[in-house]
Amino acid sequence: MTTAFDDHERSRWAGRAAAYERSFAALCAHPATSLLDAAGVVAGTRVLDAGTGPGTVAALAHARGATVIAVDAEPSMVAAARRRVPAAEEVRQAALPHLPFPDDHVDAAVANFVLNHVGDPAAALAELRRVVRAPGRIAVTIWPHPPPPLQRLWGQIFDAAGVERPAVMPRLDADKDFPRTAEGLSGLLTGVGLTDVRCETLSWVHRTDPEDWWSGPANGIGALGLLMADQPPEAVARIRAQYDRLTDDFRDGGLLTLPTAALLASAAVT
Repeated sequence: MTTAFDDHERSRWAGRAAAYERSFAALCAHPATSLLDAAGVVAGTRVLDAGTGPGTVAALAHARGATVIAVDAEPSMVAAARRRVPAAEEVRQAALPHLPFPDDHVDAAVANFVLNHVGDPAAALAELRRVVRAPGRIAVTIWPHPPPPLQRLWGQIFDAAGVERPAVMPRLDADKDFPRTAEGLSGLLTGVGLTDVRCETLSWVHRTDPEDWWSGPANGIGALGLLMADQPPEAVARIRAQYDRLTDDFRDGGLLTLPTAALLASAAVT
């Protein structure tokens, strides 16, 4: 069964592959090399990319000579991934925590910023553990809390524009949530029976065109897009004015330079 949070996430991402590729895909692509390294993906590895999106990590795995299986819950993302990695063994629609594969199906599994979007992160990890044969590895990334400057910036923009947050925003059930810290993520992996758990913080500066960065929320991407979609035109104009003002300090040569960070955790299936 899916949770209400799962259903909300599916509705927010429906048909938005192109909008994601223009806006946030390059940001989420940054950890891909480190993610595959942490999962031990090399030539000959049979790897599952769960929540592949437009196929960024899957394409990099294929370039390494890995055998790639990729899944995503959103049909437009599946179509984008198929175009990007036509030589993948399989690219299909499927969603954690219910994968259409037998036990011990792959040598490794990766999930790049996917645990942020599932209603039961522990169940999602347990499903990845089920399909990875021993000895194999699983590697995942999430956005941390407290949020880094890039993620804080949008909240500052909405606050400066006087945007009121909805009284109830879609959230994980309390018994399924976990601290978005290195300790919290490591504990989640340990809790589903994984061993040799490692977690590190990846920090970088994301460079992006200001119009591309604006286009994500403006086209309904994620929680930011949900907030934007709920605003009348005059409020959107205020948000844009504050966006231009508050991003000014981050502009360099026509691009935004936004400091950010992610947590990368990996573990062994034994």
